[in-house]
Amino acid sequence: MSPVAVIVVTWNSAAVLPGFLAALPEGMAGLDWRLVVADNDSADDTVDVLRKLAPDTTIVQTGRNAGYAAGINAALGAAGEYGSVLICNPDIRMRQGCAKRLVDNLGDGVGIAVPLLYEEGSDTPHRSLRRESTVLRALGEAVIGNTRAGRFPALSELVTDPAAYRHPTRADWATGALMAISADCLTACGPWDESFFLYSEETEYCLRARDRGYATQLDPTAEAVHLGGDSQVSPRLWTLLTLNRVRLYGKRHGPLATAAFRTAVLLRETSRAALGRKASRAAAAALARPGALRTTPGP
Repeated sequence: MSPVAVIVVTWNSAAVLPGFLAALPEGMAGLDWRLVVADNDSADDTVDVLRKLAPDTTIVQTGRNAGYAAGINAALGAAGEYGSVLICNPDIRMRQGCAKRLVDNLGDGVGIAVPLLYEEGSDTPHRSLRRESTVLRALGEAVIGNTRAGRFPALSELVTDPAAYRHPTRADWATGALMAISADCLTACGPWDESFFLYSEETEYCLRARDRGYATQLDPTAEAVHLGGDSQVSPRLWTLLTLNRVRLYGKRHGPLATAAFRTAVLLRETSRAALGRKASRAAAAALARPGALRTTPGP
């Protein structure tokens, strides 16, 4: 059997890499694997840390801050032959046997497998499963909030039912911090969409895979800790996430539906801004600007 290619994209990741690398052997237990890292022109010691702590790593230096999807494509291009791939953020800490459980899920219609994610220091699973965006779901989240709306599948993207995280569950898409993807799915879907510099690239990929007959499935026996969460507090990152969410909707729907979706998302961000949320204030201002969705937001 061909090895699993562990794909990681780094950018100024020196602080989180040692923990990722330390957890990797236990997380990959039971699999033949190799690590391939695409570094997006880090200004810190990321590449030196990799060479010191993981000297057998294949390192692709892109020479620029190319974005997450472009980094994935660069690493995949250097990975050689593989039976499946594991795409990881460098701030992921896999628990014992996580990767093998994910890889074992692939097949029988499942092209993408995701784990149960925990935030650092929490025993409560992160709600990582999502439904595809609709205007009604955007309105539901704007009016009553995504957590409350999540109890009603028609009114929210967020899957909040605890039962969905206790059993193998298929979803339209899932948080992309860690996902196993079959070689067949990768071949059918082709490269990741580099027009999304950061955020929504995993959404687009999961939806594209679903369109081609490959489901995304959660395996609750596969567990990992995710140290991320900057987008929740950073106005710049939240703005990027919000704009790309609307851009992705526009790629899959016509202009009238996209205008309605954008209005619903703007309503949500405006209402949150009125409550004092700085990140939403920045996102609402960006959404309201003419031409905000015509160019790809970058670093």
